[in-house]
Amino acid sequence: QVHLVESGGGSVQAGGSLRLTCVVSGATYIMYTHCMGWFREAPGKEREEVATIRRNDIASYADSVKGRFTISQDNAKNTLYLQMNSLKPEDTAMYYCVARTCSAGNVIQWGQGTQVTVSS
Repeated sequence: QVHLVESGGGSVQAGGSLRLTCVVSGATYIMYTHCMGWFREAPGKEREEVATIRRNDIASYADSVKGRFTISQDNAKNTLYLQMNSLKPEDTAMYYCVARTCSAGNVIQWGQGTQVTVSS
């Protein structure tokens, strides 16, 4: 079984930056066999898949974060990152690290989440 633990959330002013970290433990091979990504969920809004990386190679982003967020993974450290720059108040949400199948997109594990709050 794989376990995902996020950290790095916090409060920041608009225009600021944060880096989220997700440490993968247990079945760490999943970083090679599945897609890793970040979802976010804000009150009153639909859950959104923010960024996904496929086997440490191909990354994809939601239109709302393109050019501002960068996803990466360090397989040697069993860690997934989300670098968030030029943050906006609308980026305020709970951010979740996920492991999912690449083809069907089924999420097989969620982290516990880390809160990001951006003030104007």
